[in-house]
Amino acid sequence: MKFVAWVLVNALGIAVAAWLFDGISFDGATSGQAEIEDKILPLLGVALIFSLVTAWVAPVVKLLSLPLVILTLGLFLFVVNAAMFLLTGWLADKFDIPFHVEGFWTALGASIVITIVTWLVEAVTDTEVRG
Repeated sequence: MKFVAWVLVNALGIAVAAWLFDGISFDGATSGQAEIEDKILPLLGVALIFSLVTAWVAPVVKLLSLPLVILTLGLFLFVVNAAMFLLTGWLADKFDIPFHVEGFWTALGASIVITIVTWLVEAVTDTEVRG
């Protein structure tokens, strides 16, 4: 159940990031009920991929990059998080999910937004949803 909540919170964070950044997009209608119908399933698919990537790939990458994380006083974790979002976009493309992330800086901004949304949801619900 916790994983489902985590996927839903990630979906919310990705939706907010897609709304804020022009470089993050889903194919389909651009307004009204049709937009919701066209984008809800791809959004949930991307959130599932992102949750799996952050659960399985990110810890390995963080461990392997530990010297750089220490050397940069933790700032390299921003790069790792952006790379995980770019990997999510690449995997979504491989699974034919109409999701696009354009560039490192957009991915960096999105990873920050997703983190902030997760913090806000955890603060409002007084629960921890991260896996």
